[in-house]
Parts: sequence; structure tokens; C-alpha cells
Amino acid sequence: MAEILPITQLGNPILRQQAQIIENVHSGQIQKLIDDLITTVVQASGVGIAAPQVAQSYRLFIVASRPNPRYPAAPEMEPTAIINPRIIAHSDEVVKGWEGCLSIPGIRGLVPRYQAIDVEYTSRDGKLHRQQFTDFVARIFQHESDHLDGIVFVDRLQSTQEMMTEQEYQQRIVQQQH
Repeated sequence: MAEILPITQLGNPILRQQAQIIENVHSGQIQKLIDDLITTVVQASGVGIAAPQVAQSYRLFIVASRPNPRYPAAPEMEPTAIINPRIIAHSDEVVKGWEGCLSIPGIRGLVPRYQAIDVEYTSRDGKLHRQQFTDFVARIFQHESDHLDGIVFVDRLQSTQEMMTEQEYQQRIVQQQH
């Protein structure tokens, strides 16, 4: 039975560590962690979550884009387990977009990310995938991938003036989109 896991908050040293490669994708522990991560990210209205965010130092994250109160304009996709990911190529174009993080509640930042990325990863069934992601889903992938290297989105801000509270974000940005 999948469970909702507590989300590790900024300041916990695990969020600053290099996560370890997963050797056995098929292990019961990893398969249960995938289910727990999917349950946790959906419950928290997130669009992605990485294993270090639930205090598990593995190179695993979930991309689960869908419209929700935190990201009303997010595209719809099935929650996907991304194991041992690598960004193998990226666009020259870098785009700034607003990001939040379940481990840094209450804060949003305008983060520069590649507009398109080519990636390799293993899925939960052990198959190797090569795929291109663009725009919002590419942003989620890069954000979650950073978690595996001990990087959080505030590290990528070009200026502290490109931050705002979640409340201000909802009033200014989300309402402008409607």
C-alpha cells in the first residue's frame, strides 16, 4: 500500500548531497519508493518530487505534471518514474520561469532553465529511454534532476529580487494567467 511520506525541508543536509545510483530498479524497496513518491507528490499538489525530498538519497524522481492549485496551467501527463537520469543535450535557448519546491514551502523564484533537453533515464520496468522534453516538463525534469545533485532552485536564481512568496505569486502571476 503506497503511503504519503514526510517531505524533507530546506536545511536538511540530505537535500545538499549527491544521490546514489540505483543498481536494482526491480527491488521491492525501490518499487515501493516509486509508489510512495507518486502518492506524496499528488497529495502535495506538486508536479515533481525527487527521492532526496523524502530523505531517500537515490537518483530517482517523479515527473507528474497536471493542472493543480499550485500550477493551474500545467500540462497533463501520467506520473512517470525517472531513474538514474542524464541530460545528454540541451537547447541553446534558456527561458526564465517561476518555480516553487515542496521542500521550500512559501517561496517562488524566477529560474533560468533550458527550453528543451534530450535525456536518458531508466523507467520503473527497467527499460532505458531516450526522450526530448520541452517547456514546462523540461523545467520540471531539470528542477528534479538538480535535487539529485544537491542543488535547489534558489541556488539558480540570478537575483534575490526574482523571488516572491507563494501568496504574492498566486495573487500576481496566477490571476494574470486567467
